[in-house]
Amino acid sequence: MSTSKVVRERIWSKLHDVAKPDTRFHLNFAEVIPDFDGSEQAVDKIVETEAYQKSEFAFITPDNCLADLRRRMIEDGKTFVMSTYGIYRGFLLLEPSMVPDGAALYASWLDGMEHFGRPITLEEIAKRGRFDYMVTGASAVSMNGVRFGKGHGFFDLEWGMFTDLGLVDETTPVVAVVHDVQVVAEMLQPSETDILVDQIMTPTRVLDVGRRAKRPSGVKWPLLDPKQIEETPPLQELQRIQGLA
Repeated sequence: MSTSKVVRERIWSKLHDVAKPDTRFHLNFAEVIPDFDGSEQAVDKIVETEAYQKSEFAFITPDNCLADLRRRMIEDGKTFVMSTYGIYRGFLLLEPSMVPDGAALYASWLDGMEHFGRPITLEEIAKRGRFDYMVTGASAVSMNGVRFGKGHGFFDLEWGMFTDLGLVDETTPVVAVVHDVQVVAEMLQPSETDILVDQIMTPTRVLDVGRRAKRPSGVKWPLLDPKQIEETPPLQELQRIQGLA
């Protein structure tokens, strides 16, 4: 069994005590990164940072623990892009002007994002320019910034697409939001596709990673299953952009 799988399963057993059940996947952590007790306090810590306050265009994952962050961004007048579940339907754009007064809470939920947001292609994202901030949930994250998702590698894939288009790079702040039980004390070895985070926000702590390793760049096409490319429209779009299809 791989180290990441051992860590994930150990964390999942602790997560049961603090996680909030998902409406579709309940507490099946292999399918969903859950919201948890205290996620609002973790978001408060993000909002206080200079990087957040200066950001105008961000990428946020659709993890349940980031719903309150999405609400805050709408209320703070910040535009962001969010991936759909499994990236099966690509990405959604949400600009604060799309959300009526009083609807920020609903718009921050996944169903609300589908209602108020609109689909956006990689080409359209590229025309808007670089992301100046990225936030992700995780099943677990180590003290040296190695994050583990559900095991599907969606965030790493999104990062690969965005680096190929020059939308993010080594200097882009990447923040992970997790419960304290999801922080792994050990220093873990990143794989060739792992995206190391700069900060870890929990309900009680702000952990600065002090990243020493470089992040990977670009989509690693040889590592992808053809079926995954077939099921992920942005990958097909990127292949067209790069002249691979």
